[in-house]
Amino acid sequence: MKILVSACLLGENCKYSGGNNRNERVLEYVKGHEVIPICPEVMGGLSTPRPPAEIVDGVVINKEGVNVDLEYRLGAQRALEIALREGAEAAILQSRSPSCGVREIYDGTFSGARIPGMGVTARLLKEHGIRVLDARELLKE
Repeated sequence: MKILVSACLLGENCKYSGGNNRNERVLEYVKGHEVIPICPEVMGGLSTPRPPAEIVDGVVINKEGVNVDLEYRLGAQRALEIALREGAEAAILQSRSPSCGVREIYDGTFSGARIPGMGVTARLLKEHGIRVLDARELLKE
């Protein structure tokens, strides 16, 4: 099976802070599958590191108040194009991200509070029939 995976979960330093979210459970889960790493934020033209961003009233805004919605949506579109071209059946995405959050995202106040919701990439992939999995919930399957 071909699986898109948030590149930060694979140990790539593309997280907003410049680090990664390497996840051993994800690495174990994808063994034997073809892994396609993606970082929609970087694919949309954002740098690493970059100011953190959250979804505010449906628009992605960074902590400095700059609208980065276009970059997030461009990255989501590019991730979708890769998924469709490669025939990916699923995507394992980083929890709570305004791009990759599957079940919940930060609430837009930059306070650490979370709300139910999906990031822009997770939503776009799901709308096109690609199964999206939250990295934190892999063991619950």
